[in-house]
Amino acid sequence: MKNRVFKAVARLLLAGLVLYFLVQRADTLRANVSQRDSIAYWTAGRLLLAHADPYDTDKVLEMEQQQGYTEQKPLVLRTPPWSLFMVLGLGMLDAFWAWAAWVAASVAGLLLAMRLCWRIYGVPRIPQNWFWIIGYLFAPVPACLVAGQMGVMLLLGFVLFLWWEVKRPYLAGAALILPFAKPHLLSLFWVAVIFWVVSRKKWALAIGFLTAFALACLLPLLFDPLVFGDYREMLRQASVGLEFIPALSGVVRLLFFRRWFWVQFVPMAIGLAWCARFMAQRKSTWNWHEHAPVLIVTSVLTTPYAWLTDEVVVLPAILQAAVWIYLARRNMKVSARIAVFVFALLNLLLLLILRSKIPFATGIYFWSSLVWFSFYFFARAKQSQIVAAQSGGAM
Repeated sequence: MKNRVFKAVARLLLAGLVLYFLVQRADTLRANVSQRDSIAYWTAGRLLLAHADPYDTDKVLEMEQQQGYTEQKPLVLRTPPWSLFMVLGLGMLDAFWAWAAWVAASVAGLLLAMRLCWRIYGVPRIPQNWFWIIGYLFAPVPACLVAGQMGVMLLLGFVLFLWWEVKRPYLAGAALILPFAKPHLLSLFWVAVIFWVVSRKKWALAIGFLTAFALACLLPLLFDPLVFGDYREMLRQASVGLEFIPALSGVVRLLFFRRWFWVQFVPMAIGLAWCARFMAQRKSTWNWHEHAPVLIVTSVLTTPYAWLTDEVVVLPAILQAAVWIYLARRNMKVSARIAVFVFALLNLLLLLILRSKIPFATGIYFWSSLVWFSFYFFARAKQSQIVAAQSGGAM
């Protein structure tokens, strides 16, 4: 009982210190709010509340410049209309407090996602503090929080799906509306979900998702009946096919196939073919806790459009892999230990690049998804070796 009281008091003191810091440094923070991606969420929410087009580039640029934004190209929210429910409330606040509220919601979402990941993938033999440190130091996490991006919300929806899919399928389906804000990011996962729902007749989960999707679409329509047409027009004007996208597929296209936008979708097509085979081989033994991380790291590696901040969604896979590495540490050869050390150094390098404030659009971070993919499958191989050795010993 005393321990719980102590923790509650500590949390209240921490919240008070954070609030005091925000108030004391309000002027400095206000000057930097326009440099965060969350300014696009605020403008979209404010325009939507005013029954205006939340994707109007001219209005968005005007509002952002009023907050100190200095670029000539506006930061426009590019996620589809069914994602607007996440940012609508921000429009009720000024830009500074909207940023503060968004960061607070993101931190709370991260803490909840981490706690659920511990319950799913943690084991008693592993120090819980070690598990949390791995999560906090995962490079996309601070990148997402500093930029004010929505990656943590996508992560939270994915983890809630993993947590609820067995006992509360309706809620699990509803939670998927969060990662569906960027459906291209997890293409293999969505294909697997559809196949699993149809083959296993998981209609409660499907109804949960469709209900959440319908409500998420209805909400912005109440404020802007033309919002879906506005979104299509924004995409047409943005000419995404002519932009450099700092994902692995975008860099490959830039280096070898600059004029062919469709090349960015080739890795995803290959990934989908692999996904079909992967699911077919495990149809009778499918387990989302075990197999979803495989789909996530592969989806992020092969996606045609992603930023480092989006890669926070692979955190459950990284934590699962870290648990495997911890359990296998005593049986690992020197070469394997060196490999783990290299992965840690690469993550540290990304953190140092972030510390240097090098913009995401430069493409310098494009290799990050390849690191997460390699680390996960490296750890998965070590886990398989341990299981095989234990099975052999039992025989």
